[in-house]
Amino acid sequence: MSVTAAKGFTAAGVAAGIKDSGGLDLALVVNAGPRRAAAGVFTSNRVKAAPVLWSEQVLKGGQVGAVVLNSGGANACTGPEGFQDTHATAEAAALALEDSAGEIAVASTGLIGTRLPMDRLLPGVAEAAGQLSPHGGEKAAIAIKTTDTVHKTAVHEGDGWTVGGMAKGAGMLAPGLATMLVVLTTDADLEAPVLDRALRESTRTTFDRVDSDGCMSTNDTVLLLASGASQAVPDEAEFTEGVRAVCADLAQQLVRDAEGASKDIRIEVVGAASEEDAVLAGRSVARNNLLKCAVHGEDPNWGRVLSAIGTTDAVFDPDRLNVAINGVWVCKNGAVGEDRDKVDMRYREVAITADLAAGSSSAVIWTNDLTADYVHENSAYSS
Repeated sequence: MSVTAAKGFTAAGVAAGIKDSGGLDLALVVNAGPRRAAAGVFTSNRVKAAPVLWSEQVLKGGQVGAVVLNSGGANACTGPEGFQDTHATAEAAALALEDSAGEIAVASTGLIGTRLPMDRLLPGVAEAAGQLSPHGGEKAAIAIKTTDTVHKTAVHEGDGWTVGGMAKGAGMLAPGLATMLVVLTTDADLEAPVLDRALRESTRTTFDRVDSDGCMSTNDTVLLLASGASQAVPDEAEFTEGVRAVCADLAQQLVRDAEGASKDIRIEVVGAASEEDAVLAGRSVARNNLLKCAVHGEDPNWGRVLSAIGTTDAVFDPDRLNVAINGVWVCKNGAVGEDRDKVDMRYREVAITADLAAGSSSAVIWTNDLTADYVHENSAYSS
Protein backbone atom coordinates (compact mmCIF):
# COMPACT_ATOMS: atom_id res chain seq x y z
CA MET A 1 0.00 0.00 0.00
CA SER A 2 2.56 2.59 -1.01
CA VAL A 3 4.27 4.56 -3.71
CA THR A 4 6.63 1.59 -4.19
CA ALA A 5 3.87 -0.97 -4.76
CA ALA A 6 4.55 -0.78 -8.51
CA LYS A 7 7.66 -2.55 -9.83
CA GLY A 8 10.65 -0.42 -10.66
CA PHE A 9 10.34 2.11 -7.84
CA THR A 10 12.32 2.71 -4.67
CA ALA A 11 11.81 5.35 -2.02
CA ALA A 12 13.17 6.69 1.25
CA GLY A 13 12.17 9.06 4.02
CA VAL A 14 14.75 10.69 6.30
CA ALA A 15 15.02 13.33 9.02
CA ALA A 16 17.12 16.03 7.40
CA GLY A 17 16.56 18.57 10.18
CA ILE A 18 14.20 20.79 8.21
CA LYS A 19 11.45 20.40 10.82
CA ASP A 20 12.08 21.66 14.34
CA SER A 21 10.45 18.47 15.65
CA GLY A 22 13.29 16.33 14.33
CA GLY A 23 10.85 14.03 12.55
CA LEU A 24 11.06 12.66 9.03
CA ASP A 25 10.95 15.60 6.64
CA LEU A 26 12.54 14.65 3.32
CA ALA A 27 11.39 12.00 0.87
CA LEU A 28 12.90 10.64 -2.32
CA VAL A 29 11.07 8.51 -4.91
CA VAL A 30 13.12 7.02 -7.75
CA ASN A 31 12.03 5.42 -11.02
CA ALA A 32 14.51 2.71 -12.01
CA GLY A 33 12.83 2.18 -15.38
CA PRO A 34 13.23 0.89 -17.97
CA ARG A 35 10.69 3.61 -18.88
CA ARG A 36 10.75 7.07 -17.25
CA ALA A 37 7.50 8.51 -18.61
CA ALA A 38 5.74 11.06 -16.44
CA ALA A 39 2.86 13.52 -16.25
CA GLY A 40 1.89 16.16 -13.74
CA VAL A 41 -0.78 18.65 -12.79
CA PHE A 42 -0.16 21.68 -10.61
CA THR A 43 -1.91 24.45 -8.73
CA SER A 44 -3.63 27.12 -10.82
CA ASN A 45 -2.85 29.66 -8.10
CA ARG A 46 -1.07 32.57 -9.78
CA VAL A 47 1.30 32.66 -6.80
CA LYS A 48 3.32 29.50 -7.42
CA ALA A 49 6.08 28.10 -5.23
CA ALA A 50 9.57 27.69 -6.67
CA PRO A 51 9.35 23.87 -6.80
CA VAL A 52 6.10 24.12 -8.79
CA LEU A 53 7.75 26.41 -11.35
CA TRP A 54 10.73 24.04 -11.55
CA SER A 55 8.68 20.85 -11.85
CA GLU A 56 6.38 22.36 -14.47
CA GLN A 57 9.46 22.83 -16.65
CA VAL A 58 10.72 19.30 -15.94
CA LEU A 59 7.37 17.75 -16.88
CA LYS A 60 7.41 19.44 -20.29
CA GLY A 61 9.98 16.81 -21.28
CA GLY A 62 7.63 13.98 -20.32
CA GLN A 63 10.33 12.15 -18.36
CA VAL A 64 11.08 12.05 -14.62
CA GLY A 65 13.69 9.86 -13.00
CA ALA A 66 13.12 10.95 -9.40
CA VAL A 67 11.11 13.23 -7.15
CA VAL A 68 12.49 15.02 -4.08
CA LEU A 69 9.85 16.15 -1.59
CA ASN A 70 10.24 17.99 1.68
CA SER A 71 7.99 19.12 4.48
CA GLY A 72 8.87 21.86 6.94
CA GLY A 73 8.96 24.65 4.36
CA ALA A 74 7.03 25.51 1.20
CA ASN A 75 9.80 27.47 -0.56
CA ALA A 76 7.03 29.76 -1.83
CA CYS A 77 7.35 33.55 -2.18
CA THR A 78 11.12 33.27 -1.69
CA GLY A 79 12.22 35.12 -4.83
CA PRO A 80 15.03 34.14 -7.20
CA GLU A 81 16.97 32.68 -4.29
CA GLY A 82 14.16 30.21 -3.63
CA PHE A 83 14.23 29.04 -7.24
CA GLN A 84 17.99 28.60 -6.97
CA ASP A 85 17.41 26.47 -3.88
CA THR A 86 15.05 24.23 -5.85
CA HIS A 87 17.59 23.96 -8.65
CA ALA A 88 20.28 23.05 -6.11
CA THR A 89 17.98 20.36 -4.66
CA ALA A 90 17.55 18.78 -8.09
CA GLU A 91 21.29 19.01 -8.72
CA ALA A 92 22.02 17.29 -5.39
CA ALA A 93 19.66 14.46 -6.27
CA ALA A 94 21.19 14.19 -9.75
CA LEU A 95 24.66 13.91 -8.23
CA ALA A 96 23.60 11.26 -5.73
CA LEU A 97 21.67 9.25 -8.33
CA GLU A 98 24.03 9.84 -11.27
CA ASP A 99 21.13 11.33 -13.18
CA SER A 100 20.18 14.59 -14.90
CA ALA A 101 18.76 17.46 -12.83
CA GLY A 102 16.50 18.27 -15.77
CA GLU A 103 14.56 15.05 -15.13
CA ILE A 104 14.20 15.41 -11.36
CA ALA A 105 10.99 16.95 -9.99
CA VAL A 106 10.89 18.79 -6.67
CA ALA A 107 7.94 19.39 -4.33
CA SER A 108 7.80 21.24 -1.02
CA THR A 109 5.20 21.87 1.68
CA GLY A 110 5.09 23.99 4.82
CA LEU A 111 5.31 27.64 5.76
CA ILE A 112 5.14 30.19 2.93
CA GLY A 113 7.71 32.98 2.77
CA THR A 114 10.67 31.28 4.43
CA ARG A 115 13.72 29.88 2.66
CA LEU A 116 14.66 26.28 3.26
CA PRO A 117 17.75 25.39 5.36
CA MET A 118 19.83 24.18 2.44
CA ASP A 119 22.77 23.27 4.68
CA ARG A 120 20.54 20.53 6.08
CA LEU A 121 18.33 19.76 3.10
CA LEU A 122 21.13 18.96 0.63
CA PRO A 123 22.89 16.43 2.91
CA GLY A 124 19.43 14.98 3.53
CA VAL A 125 19.04 14.33 -0.20
CA ALA A 126 22.30 12.37 -0.22
CA GLU A 127 21.22 10.46 2.90
CA ALA A 128 17.89 9.56 1.33
CA ALA A 129 19.64 8.34 -1.83
CA GLY A 130 21.68 5.99 0.34
CA GLN A 131 18.56 4.56 1.97
CA LEU A 132 16.47 3.89 -1.15
CA SER A 133 14.49 0.67 -0.92
CA PRO A 134 11.45 -1.02 -2.47
CA HIS A 135 10.14 -0.98 1.10
CA GLY A 136 10.76 2.73 1.66
CA GLY A 137 7.33 3.96 0.59
CA GLU A 138 5.87 4.25 4.08
CA LYS A 139 8.72 6.37 5.40
CA ALA A 140 8.47 8.58 2.33
CA ALA A 141 4.75 9.09 2.97
CA ILE A 142 5.44 9.99 6.60
CA ALA A 143 8.18 12.43 5.63
CA ILE A 144 5.84 14.66 3.61
CA LYS A 145 3.31 15.19 6.43
CA THR A 146 2.75 18.68 7.84
CA THR A 147 -0.45 19.05 9.89
CA ASP A 148 -1.52 15.59 8.71
CA THR A 149 -2.29 13.27 11.62
CA VAL A 150 -1.75 10.14 9.49
CA HIS A 151 0.22 9.32 6.37
CA LYS A 152 -1.78 8.48 3.28
CA THR A 153 -1.10 5.71 0.75
CA ALA A 154 -3.17 3.69 -1.72
CA VAL A 155 -2.78 0.98 -4.38
CA HIS A 156 -4.75 -0.50 -7.26
CA GLU A 157 -3.92 -3.88 -8.84
CA GLY A 158 -4.64 -4.17 -12.55
CA ASP A 159 -4.21 -7.13 -14.87
CA GLY A 160 -0.44 -7.54 -14.59
CA TRP A 161 0.17 -3.92 -13.65
CA THR A 162 -0.11 -1.77 -10.53
CA VAL A 163 -0.75 1.84 -9.57
CA GLY A 164 0.49 2.99 -6.14
CA GLY A 165 0.56 6.37 -4.52
CA MET A 166 1.09 8.61 -1.52
CA ALA A 167 -0.40 11.96 -0.58
CA LYS A 168 -0.20 14.67 2.02
CA GLY A 169 -2.75 17.29 2.90
CA ALA A 170 -4.97 18.28 5.82
CA GLY A 171 -5.48 22.01 5.37
CA MET A 172 -5.42 24.56 2.55
CA LEU A 173 -7.37 22.00 0.55
CA ALA A 174 -9.24 23.55 -2.35
CA PRO A 175 -8.93 22.51 -5.96
CA GLY A 176 -7.41 24.22 -8.92
CA LEU A 177 -6.40 21.41 -11.31
CA ALA A 178 -4.71 19.56 -8.46
CA THR A 179 -4.55 19.85 -4.70
CA MET A 180 -2.00 18.89 -2.01
CA LEU A 181 1.19 16.87 -2.79
CA VAL A 182 0.69 13.50 -4.48
CA VAL A 183 3.07 11.05 -6.13
CA LEU A 184 1.52 8.22 -8.13
CA THR A 185 3.55 5.39 -9.66
CA THR A 186 2.80 2.60 -12.10
CA ASP A 187 4.75 -0.24 -13.65
CA ALA A 188 2.55 -0.16 -16.76
CA ASP A 189 4.45 0.39 -20.00
CA LEU A 190 2.82 3.60 -21.20
CA GLU A 191 4.02 6.81 -22.81
CA ALA A 192 3.74 10.30 -21.32
CA PRO A 193 0.70 11.46 -23.37
CA VAL A 194 -1.35 8.50 -22.10
CA LEU A 195 -0.28 9.24 -18.54
CA ASP A 196 -1.22 12.89 -18.98
CA ARG A 197 -4.72 12.09 -20.21
CA ALA A 198 -5.29 9.52 -17.46
CA LEU A 199 -4.05 11.87 -14.74
CA ARG A 200 -6.10 14.87 -15.84
CA GLU A 201 -9.28 12.82 -16.16
CA SER A 202 -8.69 11.21 -12.75
CA THR A 203 -7.93 14.42 -10.86
CA ARG A 204 -10.93 16.13 -12.45
CA THR A 205 -13.42 14.00 -10.51
CA THR A 206 -11.38 13.27 -7.36
CA PHE A 207 -8.82 15.79 -6.08
CA ASP A 208 -10.55 18.60 -7.95
CA ARG A 209 -13.69 17.90 -5.95
CA VAL A 210 -12.19 17.95 -2.47
CA ASP A 211 -12.91 21.39 -1.03
CA SER A 212 -12.09 21.36 2.65
CA ASP A 213 -11.62 25.03 3.47
CA GLY A 214 -11.77 26.98 0.21
CA CYS A 215 -8.08 27.88 0.41
CA MET A 216 -5.89 27.04 -2.60
CA SER A 217 -2.24 26.25 -1.96
CA THR A 218 0.76 27.72 -3.78
CA ASN A 219 2.40 24.28 -3.90
CA ASP A 220 -0.21 21.82 -5.16
CA THR A 221 1.46 19.06 -7.17
CA VAL A 222 0.24 15.70 -8.47
CA LEU A 223 2.74 13.54 -10.38
CA LEU A 224 2.30 10.22 -12.18
CA LEU A 225 5.42 8.21 -13.04
CA ALA A 226 5.59 5.05 -15.17
CA SER A 227 8.48 2.58 -15.01
CA GLY A 228 7.27 0.06 -17.61
CA ALA A 229 8.80 -2.65 -15.41
CA SER A 230 5.79 -4.96 -15.69
CA GLN A 231 5.95 -4.81 -19.51
CA ALA A 232 2.13 -4.71 -19.42
CA VAL A 233 0.37 -2.30 -21.79
CA PRO A 234 -3.15 -1.87 -20.41
CA ASP A 235 -6.11 -0.45 -22.29
CA GLU A 236 -6.13 3.31 -21.73
CA ALA A 237 -9.65 3.37 -20.31
CA GLU A 238 -8.82 0.54 -17.92
CA PHE A 239 -5.62 2.25 -16.84
CA THR A 240 -7.39 5.57 -16.32
CA GLU A 241 -9.91 3.87 -14.07
CA GLY A 242 -7.03 2.39 -12.02
CA VAL A 243 -5.46 5.82 -11.60
CA ARG A 244 -8.84 7.30 -10.73
CA ALA A 245 -9.37 4.60 -8.08
CA VAL A 246 -6.09 5.47 -6.36
CA CYS A 247 -6.82 9.21 -6.58
CA ALA A 248 -10.31 8.68 -5.15
CA ASP A 249 -8.91 6.62 -2.26
CA LEU A 250 -6.31 9.27 -1.43
CA ALA A 251 -8.87 12.07 -1.78
CA GLN A 252 -11.11 10.37 0.78
CA GLN A 253 -8.18 10.03 3.16
CA LEU A 254 -7.50 13.75 2.80
CA VAL A 255 -11.10 14.59 3.68
CA ARG A 256 -11.05 12.32 6.73
CA ASP A 257 -7.85 13.96 7.98
CA ALA A 258 -8.91 17.58 7.36
CA GLU A 259 -7.73 19.94 10.09
CA GLY A 260 -10.03 19.88 13.11
CA ALA A 261 -12.87 18.12 11.25
CA SER A 262 -15.47 16.06 13.07
CA LYS A 263 -17.78 15.48 10.08
CA ASP A 264 -17.12 14.42 6.48
CA ILE A 265 -19.72 16.03 4.22
CA ARG A 266 -20.69 14.50 0.88
CA ILE A 267 -22.51 17.06 -1.26
CA GLU A 268 -24.21 15.59 -4.31
CA VAL A 269 -25.87 17.95 -6.75
CA VAL A 270 -28.34 16.24 -9.09
CA GLY A 271 -30.78 17.48 -11.71
CA ALA A 272 -28.32 20.06 -13.00
CA ALA A 273 -28.42 21.49 -16.50
CA SER A 274 -24.71 20.59 -16.92
CA GLU A 275 -21.87 19.01 -14.99
CA GLU A 276 -20.31 22.46 -14.71
CA ASP A 277 -23.46 23.77 -13.01
CA ALA A 278 -23.47 20.79 -10.63
CA VAL A 279 -19.86 21.42 -9.64
CA LEU A 280 -20.47 25.16 -9.27
CA ALA A 281 -23.46 24.67 -6.98
CA GLY A 282 -21.77 21.91 -4.99
CA ARG A 283 -18.66 23.96 -4.43
CA SER A 284 -20.70 26.93 -3.23
CA VAL A 285 -22.41 24.71 -0.67
CA ALA A 286 -19.06 23.23 0.38
CA ARG A 287 -17.61 26.68 1.03
CA ASN A 288 -20.55 28.02 3.04
CA ASN A 289 -19.20 28.51 6.55
CA LEU A 290 -22.67 28.88 8.06
CA LEU A 291 -23.64 25.47 6.70
CA LYS A 292 -20.36 23.92 7.84
CA CYS A 293 -21.00 25.24 11.37
CA ALA A 294 -24.56 23.90 11.28
CA VAL A 295 -23.32 20.44 10.31
CA HIS A 296 -20.81 20.56 13.16
CA GLY A 297 -23.70 21.29 15.51
CA GLU A 298 -25.74 18.47 13.91
CA ASP A 299 -28.36 21.00 12.79
CA PRO A 300 -30.07 20.06 9.47
CA ASN A 301 -30.29 23.70 8.40
CA TRP A 302 -31.34 23.24 4.77
CA GLY A 303 -31.94 26.96 4.27
CA ARG A 304 -28.19 27.47 4.21
CA VAL A 305 -27.91 25.01 1.32
CA LEU A 306 -30.43 26.98 -0.73
CA SER A 307 -28.77 30.24 0.18
CA ALA A 308 -25.39 28.94 -1.05
CA ILE A 309 -26.84 27.66 -4.33
CA GLY A 310 -28.52 31.02 -4.86
CA THR A 311 -25.15 32.80 -5.04
CA THR A 312 -24.24 30.95 -8.24
CA ASP A 313 -25.29 31.44 -11.85
CA ALA A 314 -26.22 27.77 -12.25
CA VAL A 315 -29.52 27.17 -14.03
CA PHE A 316 -32.40 26.57 -11.57
CA ASP A 317 -35.81 27.81 -10.50
CA PRO A 318 -35.82 28.68 -6.75
CA ASP A 319 -39.34 27.28 -6.43
CA ARG A 320 -38.24 23.87 -7.69
CA LEU A 321 -35.16 23.28 -5.49
CA ASN A 322 -35.11 20.18 -3.28
CA VAL A 323 -32.69 19.27 -0.51
CA ALA A 324 -32.16 16.02 1.38
CA ILE A 325 -29.92 15.59 4.43
CA ASN A 326 -28.99 12.00 5.22
CA GLY A 327 -31.84 10.80 3.04
CA VAL A 328 -34.58 13.01 4.49
CA TRP A 329 -36.03 15.51 1.97
CA VAL A 330 -36.23 18.45 4.34
CA CYS A 331 -36.83 20.90 1.49
CA LYS A 332 -39.27 20.35 -1.37
CA ASN A 333 -39.96 22.85 -4.14
CA GLY A 334 -38.02 25.58 -2.39
CA ALA A 335 -39.97 25.29 0.87
CA VAL A 336 -40.42 23.10 3.94
CA GLY A 337 -40.39 19.39 3.21
CA GLU A 338 -40.23 16.41 5.56
CA ASP A 339 -39.88 16.89 9.32
CA ARG A 340 -36.27 17.92 10.00
CA ASP A 341 -36.39 15.99 13.29
CA LYS A 342 -36.15 12.82 11.21
CA VAL A 343 -32.57 13.69 10.22
CA ASP A 344 -29.94 11.71 12.15
CA MET A 345 -26.60 13.54 12.07
CA ARG A 346 -24.81 11.72 14.89
CA TYR A 347 -22.38 9.88 12.64
CA ARG A 348 -19.14 11.02 11.01
CA GLU A 349 -20.42 11.15 7.42
CA VAL A 350 -23.20 13.55 6.47
CA ALA A 351 -24.81 13.32 3.02
CA ILE A 352 -26.43 16.39 1.47
CA THR A 353 -28.30 16.03 -1.82
CA ALA A 354 -29.36 19.14 -3.72
CA ASP A 355 -31.74 18.66 -6.64
CA LEU A 356 -31.72 21.64 -9.03
CA ALA A 357 -34.58 20.16 -11.11
CA ALA A 358 -33.04 21.65 -14.23
CA GLY A 359 -31.53 18.71 -16.12
CA SER A 360 -29.86 15.31 -15.80
CA SER A 361 -26.27 16.13 -14.83
CA SER A 362 -24.70 15.59 -11.41
CA ALA A 363 -21.48 15.93 -9.42
CA VAL A 364 -20.16 15.13 -5.95
CA ILE A 365 -18.07 17.52 -3.84
CA TRP A 366 -16.53 16.52 -0.51
CA THR A 367 -15.91 18.92 2.36
CA ASN A 368 -15.96 18.90 6.17
CA ASP A 369 -17.43 20.85 9.05
CA LEU A 370 -16.00 24.02 10.59
CA THR A 371 -14.87 23.48 14.17
CA ALA A 372 -13.20 25.34 17.01
CA ASP A 373 -10.27 22.94 16.58
CA TYR A 374 -9.81 24.15 12.99
CA VAL A 375 -9.74 27.77 14.12
CA HIS A 376 -7.27 26.95 16.89
CA GLU A 377 -4.97 24.97 14.62
CA ASN A 378 -4.81 27.80 12.10
CA SER A 379 -4.46 30.65 14.58
CA ALA A 380 -2.16 29.28 17.27
CA TYR A 381 0.85 29.00 14.96
CA SER A 382 1.96 29.65 11.39
CA SER A 383 1.07 26.88 8.99
